[in-house]
Amino acid sequence: MSVAVQNLISILDLERLEDNLFRGRSPQDGWQRVYGGQVIGQALVAASHTVSADRPAHSLHGYFLLGGDPKVPIIYEVERIRDGGSFSTRRVVAIQHGRPIFSMSCSFHVEEPGLDHQFPMPDVPTPEELPGEEELVSKFSDRIPDAIRKYWSRERPIEFRPVDLSRYLGAPKKEPYQQVWFRATAPLPDSPMIQRCALAYASDMTLLDTSLIAHGRAVFEPDIMVASLDHAMWFHRPFRCDDWLLYAEDSPSSQGARGFNRGLIFTRDGTLVASTVQEGLIRPLEGRK
Repeated sequence: MSVAVQNLISILDLERLEDNLFRGRSPQDGWQRVYGGQVIGQALVAASHTVSADRPAHSLHGYFLLGGDPKVPIIYEVERIRDGGSFSTRRVVAIQHGRPIFSMSCSFHVEEPGLDHQFPMPDVPTPEELPGEEELVSKFSDRIPDAIRKYWSRERPIEFRPVDLSRYLGAPKKEPYQQVWFRATAPLPDSPMIQRCALAYASDMTLLDTSLIAHGRAVFEPDIMVASLDHAMWFHRPFRCDDWLLYAEDSPSSQGARGFNRGLIFTRDGTLVASTVQEGLIRPLEGRK
């Protein structure tokens, strides 16, 4: 198993301090802020530990309040809002330095039969038909921006294979749509809870960048400030985060220094397993001191 995936499993293994109180840590990889998907995933782990295993999470809605400090642990306080006949509701607050940095409400539902339909998966090349990240860096090293080259060269727990490589070889203005295959780089535990929390972790990657496509911009540019403001997610059907999943993303609107983004996540056989919505800060810094 890769060290990066071991670290992912480790950060999702929270320390229980009390019945509704948990402590999580951050990887010491040099980032100045805690990655937003880590906080989402850890908050979902904390909430899941207070709910019966026969009630998997089906939705979450979170707000990022402050940038997280990776040098100190994050305390997750869970409030048990309600346990009904088939649904349970939890509220989670992530705390650092005595202040909330993230808040999330999530809902859990007993699995039961019902009406079933879904949107079809976009017709895109399979992940095997697309170059891996090492091949991309090797083949296009002279054309990939330095920030993206450094990012791809780092060992990470989630591998991405974008369908449209032009986003990473410059930044032409295009319609704000993108499709990206992704998976964990090594097998994850069979626990459905861990699979959901790993997907929550990965779901914050690439989504915010979608709103920049229409403007020919990218999240790695030094003259633009980007940050996730909120994040919502719905889990529809079973999946494994260590199998290839397609993230089909679009951005219906950006205005007022905020970009609005949506995502549908499919298994490779076309099954829709999750949906996401996120608004993010996209603040140009030209002319600012």
